[in-house]
This record gives sequence, C-alpha cells and structure tokens, in this order.
Amino acid sequence: LLKLQYIFRLTTESYQLDIRVVKSIANASDANNFLRSIETEDRQSVKRVVLDCSAATAKTIIYNHVHDIHMGRRNYHYLLTSLVMDEFFNTDTPEFGAINITGFRMLQTQNSEYRKLLKKWKFLDSDVWPGAGTNYLSVSVLFNVLRNPIDSEKVNVISVLRNPTDSEKVNVITVLCNPIDSEKVNVISVLRNPTDLEKTEIVGLTGNISFSEDGFRKNFTIDIVEMNVDSEMVKIAEFSDTRGLEFDPTVNGENLENGIENKTYIVTSILEEPYLMYSKPEPGEILEGNNIFEGYSKDLADLIAEKLKINYVLKLVNDSNYGGQDPSSPAGWNGMVGELIRKEADMAIAPLTITSARERVIDFTKPYMSLGISIMIKKPMKKKPGVFSFLNPLSKKIWMCIILAYLGVSVVLFLVSRFSPVEWRFEEAFLGPSVSNDFSLMNSLWFSLGAFMQQGCDVCPRSVAGRIVGSVWWFFTLIIISSYTANLAAFLTVERMVTPINSADDLSRQTEVEYGTLRFSSTQEFFKRSKIAVYARMWEFMNSRKHVFTSSYDEGVKRVRESKGKYAFLLESTTNDYINERQPCDTMKVGRNLDAKGFGVGTPLGSGLRDRLNLAVLSLTENGDLARLKNKWWYDRSECSSNTGKDSSQNELTLSNVAGCFYILIGGLVWAMVVALLDFCYKARAEATRAKMSMMEAMKVKLRSSITGMHQHERGRFYTPAPSQLITVDGMADNINQNTHTQV
Repeated sequence: LLKLQYIFRLTTESYQLDIRVVKSIANASDANNFLRSIETEDRQSVKRVVLDCSAATAKTIIYNHVHDIHMGRRNYHYLLTSLVMDEFFNTDTPEFGAINITGFRMLQTQNSEYRKLLKKWKFLDSDVWPGAGTNYLSVSVLFNVLRNPIDSEKVNVISVLRNPTDSEKVNVITVLCNPIDSEKVNVISVLRNPTDLEKTEIVGLTGNISFSEDGFRKNFTIDIVEMNVDSEMVKIAEFSDTRGLEFDPTVNGENLENGIENKTYIVTSILEEPYLMYSKPEPGEILEGNNIFEGYSKDLADLIAEKLKINYVLKLVNDSNYGGQDPSSPAGWNGMVGELIRKEADMAIAPLTITSARERVIDFTKPYMSLGISIMIKKPMKKKPGVFSFLNPLSKKIWMCIILAYLGVSVVLFLVSRFSPVEWRFEEAFLGPSVSNDFSLMNSLWFSLGAFMQQGCDVCPRSVAGRIVGSVWWFFTLIIISSYTANLAAFLTVERMVTPINSADDLSRQTEVEYGTLRFSSTQEFFKRSKIAVYARMWEFMNSRKHVFTSSYDEGVKRVRESKGKYAFLLESTTNDYINERQPCDTMKVGRNLDAKGFGVGTPLGSGLRDRLNLAVLSLTENGDLARLKNKWWYDRSECSSNTGKDSSQNELTLSNVAGCFYILIGGLVWAMVVALLDFCYKARAEATRAKMSMMEAMKVKLRSSITGMHQHERGRFYTPAPSQLITVDGMADNINQNTHTQV
C-alpha cells in the first residue's frame, strides 16, 4: 500500500497520468481474467500495466497473455516494480520478446566480480546453494551467498538495506553460521551500530555500497532494462541518486549501428494475396511464429531483417484496414496507420500506399514497389472468327469501293478500246472481210478480274489509253492485295475480344457499368481529392452510389466476376495483375494507370529505424531482390500461364477460319453447273424449234452428243445434203454436191 500511495502521488502531482483501475490479485489467473475484460472493452488503446508481484507470478501472467489469442500483444506494456528482472534473464520462454516488458536491475552485470561469481554459480550444487546451477543471479538468492565467507565482502547484506530498521529483515543467523574474517566487514557490528554505516564503503555486486548519516544508501545506481527477443535484458537507461534518470543514447537512435541489432520489432501487416497469406503446412508439419504466413511481405520482412540483423514478430492488423482517417478510431486513424501512430507496432510491411495524408502522421521509406490505379473488368468472351472472316482485313466500305472500281475500270477499258483504232482488227472470213475488237464488255470484265486476282489474261490492250488503264489498275491491285495479305494472318489466327470499357473516359461517360474502390483506401482518397475533370466526375458518380465501395479486395473482385460486365473495380495495378493471373482467369486490366505512386514500409514518426530501412530497401532494389520477389509471387505462380501459352503458340488455322473460302468455291462450282444447265436447255429449245421436234427429244439428242462427243453423226438428224454452185476463177458456176447441206 505504501508503494501504491507513492505511485498515486507521483502520477497526480508530477506526471498527470490517469490511473484507471487498481486490482488486487491472488494469483496469475485473476490478473489474466482482469486484463482480458479490459481488452474486450477497448482493443485499440495502449495499456500500461504495473505488476507488483513476485517474479514467478509475473512470468505466469505474461506467459498466459502471450498465448491468449483474444488479446493483442504490442499494445500492452508491463512494468515490473520489484527487483525481479534478473530472474527473467535467459528464461525458457522466448515469446516474451514479443511483449513490452520493462523492469529494474540492481545487479551490475558488467562488474568483473559479478562475472566471476556467475561462472562459479553455474556449477554449484543447488541443494547446498539454493538457486544455484542456473545462468543468472537474482537479489533474492544472494543472501545465501553470505554463508560463504569468501564472498561475504562482495555480496554484503548492507547492499539491500535502505535504512537501519530493515536490519530485522536480514537473517543474521546465516551470517553467524560461519566465522567471519576479521579483515572483512563485520556485518554484526554494522547492524548493532548504525553510525558505522557512514564508514562502510564497499564495491559489491550491486555497485558502490555506502550509506548516509541517516542510514540510507547513497551513490548507488539501478539499471532500467527491457526484454529482447532472446528473453535477455537490454539496458535502456540508468537511475542514480545523484544524476537522476539517464537514457542510453543507443535507444534513441543516436547510435543505430549497434542499437537495433538483435532487437525484436513488431511488424504489422494485412492479409492480401500475394502480399501475405496463411501458409499451407505439409502433412504432419506444425507451423509456428512467423512461419504461419507466406507471401511477398513476409519475404520482404525476412530480407530486411537479414540486412539489419534484427528479429521481428509478424502480426495482423486488428481491424483489417490499411489506414484511413476515421473519427471513431483512437488518434483519428484506423488500420495499420493507426497502430503505428499509437506505437502498437514498430513498422508496417504491407501494400501500404505512400500518401501525403499518411506522411503527416507516420514515416515512410523509399518505395519498394511502383504502381498506379488501374481498372479491372470482367474479361469478355472471345469472339471467334466468322465464316467470312477472311473479309475482315478490309472494311465493308473498302470492299464496296473495290467492286465499284472493278466495274468502272472494266467500262473505261471497254470504251477506250472502242474508240482506239489500234484495238480493231480486220480479218478475212469465208463470207468476206470482217472487223473485230478483243475488248468486248465481257472481255473487259474478264481482263480486270484476272488482273485483280493476279492471274493475267489471254488478251491485252494494245492502245496507249488501254495500257494506261491496265497499268493504274495493276498498281491499284498490287497495293490492295499487299495490304490485305498483311492483315489477313492476324484476323484469321487471333480470337479478338470486344471490351465495352477501355479507359477511364469510357467509364465516366456512361452509367450502365458501375465502378467503385476499396473503402478507406488511398484509391478512394485519390478520386476524392482529384481536380481532373474526368476523375472528379467519376467521384461524383461513386459518391452518389455508396454501394459501389467495398470493404475488401476480395469483395470487389467477386463483384466484378458476378456482375456479368456491369461492374468495374478500381484498384492498384499490382493487385490487378496478380488477380488476372489466378483462376478462373476471367478478369482483365484495361487502359493505362490513372496515376503513379508507390508502396513503402511505414514506421512511427521519428523512429530511428527509418534511415536503416531506407538503405535496406535501396540495396534490395539495386541487387534485384525485389524484382525476383515480384516474379516469384506474380508470374511464376500464375494459374493462367497454360492458357496464355496455348493462345500465343496457336499459329495454325482451323476450318472455321477459312470455311468461307470453301463456301465461295462450292458456290462458284454450283453456279457454274446451273449456268451450264440453263445454257444446255436454251440451246436444246432453240434446236427443237429449228428442227420442229419436241423439247424432250432435242434434249436427249444433245445430251447423247454431249456425252459421246459424236456431233458429226448427229447433225444428220437436223440437216440434209443440197446442191450448190461453186464459182470458179473464170467466173463459171459448177454444180457441186460435196459436204454441203441445206436445212430441212
């Protein structure tokens, strides 16, 4: 109660601290139940717990706290009032390094006498020397050392006396059990005559031992220590009755070269693929500590810890938020940023975006990853090439222009050939001379078609005008066919996807497809504060429809996949790229990044870790370790690589790609057969009329002659010989009857 009253007086008069509650406990279970009730009421605030109990009870309380899954770790700070920190030294519970534990140490461990005694202490029999056989010493067991007259000078009972009245607490009988060397300090005489305390000056295991006139110890020092990851004590300050409290400069970051090594730091992070995920243990394997996690952030933390030669404990953020301004949260920020502000964690290694708002309340390192805001949409179904996909390299307008050009060139060629004398040819015929022109309208069409198909023709223009027409037509067809051929392969082999949204402009100009961001994220802040017209218009749309915001990335991705193309998610490009490589491979990134930013390692303001972390991040970037990590977690583990490889290696055409060509070929053959049949029927009808016979009989005769090829024999059915005259050179007419026929 005297201690408690003194603490009350200090906190109310000197430090203005608020002591919320004082609890008297009977055992460790009472303390843990009480602390759990406080944690249930308020999980965010920092709790400073003063434990005034024995070392064994304090150990049990802290051990139960560490293994309690319902309680946070780093937001508790334990202060042990008694001189019990020596008994935490080299304890068998390494988890204590994850808890803030501060206490007082009376023993001067740097003293040479302490080291000599400690070497002996490890090998002494604990039955003879209670507490011996361990690798640490405590004040409570040093009284038993007085049984050994050799050590009585160094470990003097006076070192624990605050005033003469405390002599009743000393078991003087243990001192009298063995004779005391006259050269040594006579403890009995000192106890009997308190005035002799002034004359007593000894350098013992607790430092200088001297007393004032009032019997109080003077010129003494007490170390203030903290527990590190190896459950060893690290001196952070020293208290002296003459100099007061003096902090070790290495703790404040002035000598970071040696101050951070081998210390344990709390790293806060958040579950998000591929940055941090739960590991999948092998059958029979039990994962503990940091090994229960895996991912980019975990590997980055390992690399940083290796660079700085530190230890770390990885914990998940309590509220599953990244860090946004939230008036309902302590310090006005939630998520990992809030934990850094409240110093519940020493650093945040996560996909935490560097922003000006966050930079005002916490510190960031140099970016370890560059990224930007991107658009994720559901991947549209691939549009397979149609039957007439070979026409796709040229638009419909171009095809129509080609047809009109073909007809125009044919007509012009026909006209210039008609008006050019060179194209007319005089021929001697049986019935007399005749004039002919090769470029009839049909032949002109045939010439133009042959040139377009790059096949040539059996007739060629002989006039200058005709050759000019042919030359420009050949040049035209050369360019058109070359352009068509260059684009044909791409249109036949690539299955194209028609995306409804291709940029932020497309999103802002329509209302059919909704879009949103992660709530309390830097992406949301970007649109909220942007002064660019497009982004401001997008923010107005999103702000008017609160349901478009999501509480997690998984929710946003799920909404994209289930919305059938009616929802777009705005998120960091790195996360977008990763999700697009995961099954069912039905999402895609469209457009360019909307901004440029980076992820950084966060630390509390003024933290001495920032400079060392900066150097570590730059070193990892220069060595290529960060690029290797990104390839490992993004592309080496891609679940869509097999499908992508199949598409990229598919160079051969399928039947569906060129089916239209076969259709045109078959259609042309059928058309030719139909034309031939019509021509056959027309000729048969003409012959039937001419020979005055039935249509069926004439068709049979022509069909027989077409199959057998015996046209000369069949002509007798339609023609009979008739006499004729042959006019000779002398002008005489002779009657002949040689292979001459007249129609019946």
